[in-house]
Parts: sequence; structure tokens; C-alpha cells
Amino acid sequence: MINRFARIALAAVLACLAVLLVGCGGKDSAKPTGPGSSPRASAPAWAKGMATVPAAQLPPEARNTLKLIDKGGPFPYSKDGVVFGNFEKLLPQQKRGYYHEYTVDTPGSRDRGARRLITGQGGEFYYTGDHYKTFKAVLR
Repeated sequence: MINRFARIALAAVLACLAVLLVGCGGKDSAKPTGPGSSPRASAPAWAKGMATVPAAQLPPEARNTLKLIDKGGPFPYSKDGVVFGNFEKLLPQQKRGYYHEYTVDTPGSRDRGARRLITGQGGEFYYTGDHYKTFKAVLR
């Protein structure tokens, strides 16, 4: 009788370990979690290792700026479209002139605010909401 109890207990322990090792996910377990997250497999090569955000999850003002960039303007700020120097070296290193920056309106700000979209000549888009301290690759 002890032998039978030991086998049942061992089977229960092994089943618990299997659940812990494999995970408890259901049909939605492969979906990303958290705001702005996206599956790494769908990120383009230029975004490798970076935080990403789908364009649809950007603030509405950033989505408006994307539309202006796609149309080629007109842009509300004279500095829109100027060369972004990447002095912070947070974006992949490229030759000067590769990146350009555009203002994303910040409601309530008296100046251009801290939000920008950066474009690369290879079709890359990056968003910063904190004036170049951090960047997210924009997935379109």
C-alpha cells in the first residue's frame, strides 16, 4: 500500500514539474503582453534588440505626424525634416544625413515639446517621447 501511494505521489510531483517547465498557456499564450509590446519574430531586422511599438499604438499626435511624413508635408515646424545627428548613439550608427527628425505635438506644451519621430533612409521609423533619451522602433 505504501508502494502504491509513493507511485501516485511521484506521478503528481512529475505532473506539476511538467506544468512548470512547459508553462500554463492556453490558446492565447503566444500573444504579446503589455502596452506597446509585439512579437519579436515580426520585428524587422533594423529593429533587432530594440523596444518596438505598433504605429497604431502611438499617441494620436504621432500618428498625425506619420501621415504628414507619408504625404511629404507640409509640416508645422520649421525644424521638421532636419538631419538628426544621433549624438546619443541609441540608434544604429549611420553616416550623417541618414536620419531626419520630425516634431510630434505635445498637448499643453508651449514649445515643440519632447516627442519626435525619426526616419531613416532605409524606411525605418523611431519614436521618442522623452527627447532622445529612449527610442522605440515603430512597426508599420
